[in-house]
Amino acid sequence: MSLVISGKTWKFGDDISTDHITPGRYFHLRGNLEELASKVGKGDIIIAGKNFGLGSSREHAPRVIKIVGVSCIIAKSFARIFYRNAFNIGLPLLVSNTDEIEEGDDLRIDLDKGEIKDENNGKVLTFSPISSFMKKLIEDGGIEEHIKKYGDFKVE
Repeated sequence: MSLVISGKTWKFGDDISTDHITPGRYFHLRGNLEELASKVGKGDIIIAGKNFGLGSSREHAPRVIKIVGVSCIIAKSFARIFYRNAFNIGLPLLVSNTDEIEEGDDLRIDLDKGEIKDENNGKVLTFSPISSFMKKLIEDGGIEEHIKKYGDFKVE
């Protein structure tokens, strides 16, 4: 199965923390994560600089991003816990140089080829490969769905 993602970009800088994404003062809304959604829409792609998702291990941050319909996050680097939490819910994170991507650009991402094509300027960027297990989690919709489907951590 070829995994291709297309969408419009929203661009952020370095050091976007889980507190920026889901501020602690809204923690009481964790049962209704849809209320934490922003203007970002279904299929959109978040672009960021270094260290996206730093801070607490608040798993609600990637969940809110997925709930609003973001299809992918591309950043120069990610905080380790955020990275794993995102893949656990089936939200792909790609490590790439994001300097040449502008807010509002339309991207086409081929997860199998490791390519990001900017449809606005024709440039093609590459990203660090995603393991076959992580791709399987994305295809299955996250670790919970993967376990429901296979009963354990089977990867084919």
